[in-house]
Amino acid sequence: MSMPERPLRLGTRASPLAMAQAHLVRDALCAAHGWSAEAVTLCPVTASGDKILDRALAEVGGKALWTKELDEWLFEGHVDFSVHSMKDVETIRPAELIIAAMLPRADVRDRLVGAASLEALPQGARIGTSSPRRQAQLLAMRPDFQISLFRGNVNTRLAKLAAGEVDATLLAAAGLDRLDMGDVGVALEPDVLLPAPSQGAIGIECRSDDAETRALLSAIAHAPTMQAVAAERAFLAALTADCRSPVAAQARVLADGIALQGQILLPDGSEMQGGDAHLSVPEEGAALAAALLERASPALRRYFGQ
Repeated sequence: MSMPERPLRLGTRASPLAMAQAHLVRDALCAAHGWSAEAVTLCPVTASGDKILDRALAEVGGKALWTKELDEWLFEGHVDFSVHSMKDVETIRPAELIIAAMLPRADVRDRLVGAASLEALPQGARIGTSSPRRQAQLLAMRPDFQISLFRGNVNTRLAKLAAGEVDATLLAAAGLDRLDMGDVGVALEPDVLLPAPSQGAIGIECRSDDAETRALLSAIAHAPTMQAVAAERAFLAALTADCRSPVAAQARVLADGIALQGQILLPDGSEMQGGDAHLSVPEEGAALAAALLERASPALRRYFGQ
């Protein structure tokens, strides 16, 4: 395909990981259409979530802190499309925008950094994380752990760990791999720590009425990833979860449907309801959410808008 008349503008957060993801999207799009790299211009913005590092996301606006600046750029026509880490994208999105494509999903696992295993950590070990899911899962396994709020990009968190602020931390394997830090930490299998919904997936969003850009992005849309993430997001949406809600999910596309695992937990790990389901279509992920909520205590249901 011939080069576009003008370079396409790709909106991205300015953090090192977001920029690495934007390069992956640009490279995939250029390869799919036979363009040189000059066909796509990266347009970085510093998101609110990258500026506010001393408080938990739920206290200052939730996942919208990662998306609102990029959304505004799309609405105003400053960029043609934007790249997101799908686990940071709100479940309900504006109708004027659409996730038109996702790249093939990367490693969904978490990596433990600072110890060879969770079992190897001493009694009362301090774990740094800002994730309600990780906190709840860790405390469910080891109520003795001391959880410390840990915000900032990957290098910031690793520097805090190196400075002795905590004994260990958890980071997404996909992010470390994209930063060429695949040798950092020890991967925890999903049966040990079920990942966040959409973890490891990169989404590309554009305006719903922009048929030309949607058509270009369709060339890099990885259908199995989009199906799996859609199932996880259907599960999440049916839970009416927010940034305070400890929830985990993983879907895998099989020859005869989609296998979905899910968990909901109290923040202190004292209750966990988990289960799995075989889905014909992604939307059926909602049924697993309903089943877990039905079994949950009133205290747990309160964390999911019930």
